[in-house]
Amino acid sequence: MPTPYIDGPLTAPTVNPENTAFWEAANAHKLMLRFCTRCDKPHWYPRALCPFCMSETTWREASGRGHVYSFSVTRRAGPQAFCIAYVTLEEGTTMMTNIVDCDLDEVHIGQAVQVVFKPTEEGAPPVPMFRPI
Repeated sequence: MPTPYIDGPLTAPTVNPENTAFWEAANAHKLMLRFCTRCDKPHWYPRALCPFCMSETTWREASGRGHVYSFSVTRRAGPQAFCIAYVTLEEGTTMMTNIVDCDLDEVHIGQAVQVVFKPTEEGAPPVPMFRPI
């Protein structure tokens, strides 16, 4: 993932053949997950083989909704505070992300969140992050 969100464009993500579908969907503001074609379990970080049964996987659109599992607010690392969090998606997988567009003092475990896409430099695909619902 690119650097933590600070007002302004983020570092452009690295797009390669294995993640092209993810970043193309991000351009359309859709969050994609890899699902196993055999056991049907989703997983994050995306990879070609299922980490549960070693079968092939396919991309599917995720709901983009979830809950904060854990978080940390950093206030001294730079000019602006930011929140890194683990968000458990409705689909059951957990991903590391940033919580944005809110008062960081109000972020809490169990809080409902929704994906948002933040711009990156040079017109590259936007990066999915989450904001409270």
